[in-house]
Amino acid sequence: MGIVDKITHELEDLHADETSPGMAAVALDLAQAMAASDAPTAKAVAARELRSIMADLRKLAPVGEEEDAVNDIARQREKRRADARKAAGG
Repeated sequence: MGIVDKITHELEDLHADETSPGMAAVALDLAQAMAASDAPTAKAVAARELRSIMADLRKLAPVGEEEDAVNDIARQREKRRADARKAAGG
């Protein structure tokens, strides 16, 4: 899997087209420029800019419910309560 595929996959995971479509397009262009270039200096410049944009996109990404610690704690608490009710009733 090349850099373009990896960046495309991460952009999809971050829902970057929804939150920041312009930045997502620039990130993809930078990844394509890196893949097309053989010049180490050009790749380094593109990589630095790509790293910066991807960091910003990660900060802007919506938090998924599965990653929310508060929701995880609430699910664990509800499971313990259900188990306690079963134990008390049976």
